[in-house]
Amino acid sequence: MKLERSTPAVVGFLVAGLLAIWFQHVLIPYTEPYWGLFGNFLDLDVYRAGAQVMLDGGDLYQAKLLGQMDFTYAPISVLLFAPFAWMSAGFAHLVWTIGIFVALYLTVMLGFRSLGHDATWKLRVIAGSLVALSALLEPVRATIWFGQINVFLMLLIVADLTRPEGSRLRGVGAGIAAGIKLTPLIFGAYLLVTRQWKAAASMTAGFAGSVALGFALMPTASTAFWFGTMFDSDRVSSPQTVGNQSIRGAIANFADTDYPSTGLWLVLSILLVLVAGAAAIAAHRHGQELLALSIVGMTSCAVSPVAWSHHWVWMVPLLVVVIHHVAEKLTGWRQWSLVALAIGGFLAATAWRTHFAFPMWFANRSVEQAYFTGLFFKHPPWFDWFTTQPFIPILVVTVVITLVVYRRPGRLGVSTGTAVGGRR
Repeated sequence: MKLERSTPAVVGFLVAGLLAIWFQHVLIPYTEPYWGLFGNFLDLDVYRAGAQVMLDGGDLYQAKLLGQMDFTYAPISVLLFAPFAWMSAGFAHLVWTIGIFVALYLTVMLGFRSLGHDATWKLRVIAGSLVALSALLEPVRATIWFGQINVFLMLLIVADLTRPEGSRLRGVGAGIAAGIKLTPLIFGAYLLVTRQWKAAASMTAGFAGSVALGFALMPTASTAFWFGTMFDSDRVSSPQTVGNQSIRGAIANFADTDYPSTGLWLVLSILLVLVAGAAAIAAHRHGQELLALSIVGMTSCAVSPVAWSHHWVWMVPLLVVVIHHVAEKLTGWRQWSLVALAIGGFLAATAWRTHFAFPMWFANRSVEQAYFTGLFFKHPPWFDWFTTQPFIPILVVTVVITLVVYRRPGRLGVSTGTAVGGRR
């Protein structure tokens, strides 16, 4: 079945998208003060406050933004946030939210295009429906609610690295993304191990250029960040935080300590990088660049000192990969097995609500009640090992399936998309 030509597929996804919009309201009403989908924007307000500090000539990395928050991104990011500091809060929230939905839509469309689909109106309807569906995922809902930046960085990387090998300036976009937030540096390692030398060089140039521009425009802030602040992960949060969805967070939460073993974290991270790297290489060699990028993106979250749920937005392009394979590549028991796994993964990553009907201090304010989202707030005694860290198991399953399916040349053939040697 060609998705971009299938009327039943369009109808099915459209209905699913409309149901997702309704279910989003069931989880937490859109009109719920502060806790509704469009009621917070804490992180965007921190970005705006940080930009204002720089515009006023203040110390970006010593200032306590909104009373108690730290600025954690590289100085060059201020150039992106400054226009939002000039806007009123309400208008900035609106523009940023529209931008998030546009970025999600473009990521989905670029993903489908990289897999060989034509951009028909039917595919565009499917992509729009997938945006509504993806908003039910905790990473995406948290991104919208906090006003986070990660979907924009993901779009920049997907738009850059799904282009054919040898494309002009391919890699520069990923380098700029790494210059804004360090975690995309892992894509440089991916380009090297897959011998994409030109893209790796371009990424290095993009990263170095963004750093150099930061030093030229903001030398004091750049010196403070690159020679000090960037090494202080505690500025982001303590490791033992329920929402810390990284390996280090898992160790801290399971061991009930704010001082998780650095040695254990490094060993587990190295093992995951080796196995996930092998899966990404296998996917790349079979022309599955979008799958490879999804694995690398999720791995960057898993091995980070702190990874909030909204860092795991790489599940969106992974969802595109799954839909492509279910619709066009697999049949029989393999197809239904992938459907079952995809449903299970989607449910595990859904923004399930946990209601605390009593006052508490959250982020930078006192609230009368709390509506937290994410499976990691659920702690059934018999399943706590999974609910505390649902995203890492999803990555592990993805890696295992990829290694099994693409373990030798010729398995399932080469899908259209970015293939070895730049062929499409």
